[in-house]
Formats: sequence, structure tokens, C-alpha cells
Amino acid sequence: MAETFVYDIANSLLGKLASYVYGKASQAYGVYDDLNNFKDTLSIVSGLLLDAEEKKNQQQHALREWLRQIQNICYDAEDILDRFELQDKRKQVVKSSGSIRLKVRRLIFYSNNRFSFRDKMACKIKEIRERLDKVAADGTRFGLATVSVGSELVVQRREMTHSHVDALDVIGRENDKENIMNLLMQPHPQGDGDGNNSLSVIPIMGIGGLGKTTLAKLVFNDKRVDQLFQLKMWVCVSNDFDIRQIIIKIINSASESTPTAAYSLQESINNLDIEQLQSRLRYKLSCQKYLLVIDDIWNDDRAKWLQLKDLLKGGAIGSKIIVTTRTNSIALKMGDVPSYVLKGLSEENCLSLFIKWVFKEGEGEKYPNLIEIGKEIVKKCQGVPLAVRSLGSSLFSNFNVRKWEFVRDSEIWNLEQKEDDILPALKLSYDQMPSYLRHCFAYFSLYPKDYIFFGNSITNVWVALGLVESRNGNENLDIIAREYIDEFHSRSFFQDFVDDGHFVLFKVHDLVHDLALYIAKEECVRTSTVPYSEYTQASEAHVNC
Repeated sequence: MAETFVYDIANSLLGKLASYVYGKASQAYGVYDDLNNFKDTLSIVSGLLLDAEEKKNQQQHALREWLRQIQNICYDAEDILDRFELQDKRKQVVKSSGSIRLKVRRLIFYSNNRFSFRDKMACKIKEIRERLDKVAADGTRFGLATVSVGSELVVQRREMTHSHVDALDVIGRENDKENIMNLLMQPHPQGDGDGNNSLSVIPIMGIGGLGKTTLAKLVFNDKRVDQLFQLKMWVCVSNDFDIRQIIIKIINSASESTPTAAYSLQESINNLDIEQLQSRLRYKLSCQKYLLVIDDIWNDDRAKWLQLKDLLKGGAIGSKIIVTTRTNSIALKMGDVPSYVLKGLSEENCLSLFIKWVFKEGEGEKYPNLIEIGKEIVKKCQGVPLAVRSLGSSLFSNFNVRKWEFVRDSEIWNLEQKEDDILPALKLSYDQMPSYLRHCFAYFSLYPKDYIFFGNSITNVWVALGLVESRNGNENLDIIAREYIDEFHSRSFFQDFVDDGHFVLFKVHDLVHDLALYIAKEECVRTSTVPYSEYTQASEAHVNC
């Protein structure tokens, strides 16, 4: 996680260096060339950091130390920029206060100090630039290459999903399946008709690992769906909302050809241009009542969605689209009905699922002592099936009580994680955040689990640490920080969220808190001895960041 964290710091610093304010200050103090060279080198290093992100699974101790050095250099550079800003404010105060005699006296003193300050800053900037030059050269030792990027970080990609599911392996989702089936049977909320009213979109929304895809599969494979719809299609979009590729996937899914014929079809349509593809898509959907599942949507560009939806209107009245997403704002942009917000499993269902994954059939009855420990383990999963499965898999056919107690007493982020376990699944949500949210996210780790946040308890920390920036230089930072809270809530990271218009109250989901700890474990350390029950403000935690 360190490479992502360092990239965000470097990216934020580049933004400051590029601003008009710092450009003007650096010229006034005669250090423009040094800061400009530093900015150029930092841009190159940022590209190396992105390559480090792609190679994160191959990290060695030396690479982590390299990342740490870059982080320290960025922090030192930020300190220098802050001193420029402070010096500039002092200058403004001197010019605007006191009598003419006092102003002259202060200006003479300030002018003498100005040259001393300039010399000191020039030396410090030169030293930092030399340190960064050396670290940038060291990056080649790890086989890193500069990655050209826009404003977004290269993110972890989720594996493509498919429509098959064994219903016997799914526990506790029968009611959810029936609720979605009822939505499929209902007419369009504005009344079935032509155009926009011929097609209805049902969003399924919830945190990563909750089972949105599994629920969609249960519905997709229900025999009643075969009677309701003439055509069924399943496509997984994930990170890339490329309309051309989505059309190809829909056409391929709609094909009723044999596997060999389907392969030939795919080969032929891959060479078609977008005009030919949309014509082929309309032909496939023409006059057919269809169900389309679009799994794992991350795109929040409504214009792209409307462009795709317009191409999907060729079906018969009553056609339906089910979309799954982790983000409420995306669900609102896509849905024609209120989002179906998927909840966690009950503790009883969690325990049944856990036993299914940890024991062979009938084996659990021999180990009642382990079942009791298992009840405590599933509580930490907060109803998330993927977490239950991950912990159950880690204990499969292991009957050592001490091992079970270790899992029970450890935070999930301390346990070994495979690619399809809960933390990698949640990290997708972290990767997809804009950089300003990623940097703020780590500071949830400063608070204990089940901490009840008042709106300003965490936003005050973000503002004080300089993590909240005005977009045009005039916006209130507290208002922007409050918008960050809304963005996190939209991404399903909070629970028990209350907003009465005057204050906001919420908790961070336990598994999201685990992720924050995992991301910030090398950046933030809480050393307070105050009992968790006495936490009321962030200032009560002594933090080393």
C-alpha cells in the first residue's frame, strides 16, 4: 500500500509546485530555477511510483525503503513550501500595520531578513533536489520504468465474472433473490411504453464482498427468469467502461450459437467499427424481451451510460437491466427504481457459511469447542460473506485450537490474504478513489472500531494536516471536507449514517477500518492509552504520522 500512499503525497506536492502562488514566491526569493528542477524530477519519480504500484506483489525490503525515502523528501519539501507561505504572510502584515516610521523600520528589518531567508531556503532546496535526484536514479535498480499517466492512478483490476452459480453453495440470500424477482416482474415506474419507458434498470448496491454478484447470479439462473425473458445476457464491466467492448460482450452473450460458432462470431465482430457493432446489437435485441446483467460498474460518467442505454432500447417492452455497483452515486445515475441496498448476512447464516467452508460435511459436529470459537470469529466479519469465506478457508481442516484463537484475536489485515479474499476486494474500492480521498482515508485508522464520528471529528484532522485543498482558492475548507464525508458514504464505507442537515453522525464499517489500518500501518501510529470508551475527539489520540 505504501507506493499508493507515496504517489498521492508526490501528486499533491506537484500540484502545489505548479500553483501560481508558489511560482510567484519562488521568483521573489530567487529560488525559481531550483524549485522548477525539483518539480521536473518529482514528475519523473511519480511515473516510477506508478510502476511500483503495478509491481507491488514483487516488492522487496529495498524497494519499500526507496519508497520511504521519497516520502520523507516530499514531506521535507512541503515544509519548505509552508515556510515560503508563512514568510509571504509576514511580509503582508509588515506592509499593512503601524505608523509610517514603524513600517519603514519593519521593512528594513524584513529586507535584511529576506536575504538571510533566501540563502537558507536556496541551500535547503538544493539539498532536497540532490536527494531526489539520487533517489530517482536508484529507482532503476528495481527495474522500474516511468509510466505516463493523466490524473488517475493505475488501479488493481478485478477478475471478470461469469453467470454460473451453484445455488446450494449460497446461504442466506433467498429473501433478497425474491425481492429482485419481484422488481423484475414489475412494469416500468413511468408505465411500460416505447423509448425510455421500454427498458427498466435495477441497481444492486453494497460494499465489496457483500455478495452483489452472487445475488445477481441467483436471479439470472432462476427458472422463472427463463419464462419471463426471451433472452438473457451477462457482461462484467469492472474498471473499463469502454462502450465498444461492452457492445461486443453483449452481442457475444446474446449469441445462442455453439461454443465454436460463438468463437467465430467473436473473431468476426472484433473487427467491426462502432457503427456496424451498434447495428448488430440492435438486430440481436430487436423485438425480444431481454434481461441483461451488467456486473461491477465503476463508471460515474452519466453521459457514457446514457449513450450505452440508448443502444439498448431496441428490445421489447418489459426488458430489464440489473447493474451491480459499490457506489450509491453510480446507482442513482443508472437506476430507474430506487437502489436495492444489499445488507449483511445474519450471524446465524454467517456461522452456517463459515462451517461450510471450514469443515468437510458433517465434520463440525466432532469439534463443538471450535464451533464456539467460530461464533466469535464470524462476528468480526460484520455479515460480509467474502470475509466469512476468507477466514473459513484459512482454517479448513485445521483443528488446532491455538490457530483458531489466533484468527479470532487478530485483525483481518494481520492475516494472510489471497487475491480473492476480503482485503484485496475492498482495496479495489480504495484504488478507485480520487487521490484526495485516498490520502484522507488512512486517517480513519486513528480511531478505534465502532467509534461514533460526529461530522467535524475527522474533518478537523484532515483540514489541520493540509489534506483538504480549495479548488479555486476561495472555497471554505470545512465545506469541502464535509463533501469528502458524502463521497465516502456514497462508496458504502459508512454505516449507521445520520444526517439531519445540521450535523452528521456515522460509524466506519469494521472491514473498512481494517483496510484503513492496512493502508496506514507504516504511516500512522496511535499511541494513546486512553480507553476506547473515553474517545471523544481526535486530539485525545497522540499520533505519530
